[in-house]
Amino acid sequence: MDGVIVDSETRHESAFLETVRALGYGETHGVTWANYVGRSDYELWADFVAEHKPEQSLEQLLKLKRDRVVAILQRDQPVYSGLAELVEKLARVCRLGLASGSDRPVVEAVLSLGDLRRHFSATVTASEVKRGKPSPEIFLRTAELLGVAPAECWVIEDSKPGVAAALAAGMRVIAITNTHPADELRPATVVVENYAEIERLLLGN
Repeated sequence: MDGVIVDSETRHESAFLETVRALGYGETHGVTWANYVGRSDYELWADFVAEHKPEQSLEQLLKLKRDRVVAILQRDQPVYSGLAELVEKLARVCRLGLASGSDRPVVEAVLSLGDLRRHFSATVTASEVKRGKPSPEIFLRTAELLGVAPAECWVIEDSKPGVAAALAAGMRVIAITNTHPADELRPATVVVENYAEIERLLLGN
């Protein structure tokens, strides 16, 4: 979802930075954001708590950042150009699932943009699996809900942990260069630069 449906990676970073500034860790948070792209907020905040031992609980920190990013997404509505049209075309010929490292409230906020929710038969979020990407668990659970074998699935990903998770699940993966350059996504089955290329690959258009 993040980096594939919505241009949200920088917005997640902004929400995190706003949160830690409000807590008094503006220049001392010690987090290298690039290390957490494609991973869950839980992992990010668990590392932050281990390092700083703030008075806020892990759950409170997750909610503070989540509320900020939802507000930003609702304000900006940063759905990638061409994405909505692609999803609508794909939904006519196959079942679509969403497997996101974000929490449920963030996923629901995104799916409400442009009425995207109606196209997805199954959605799984980070809080509904035990291990986040690069573990394949979230993709395997989504395939199970869709009622299809992993080998029958194509995954569209933008992150390195996401590509690794899809491959570990035994799925084919299209990596789009929204977040990382093509050479960093080379392990993917196919690397593309835009949604028109995905449409040609999957629909032959």
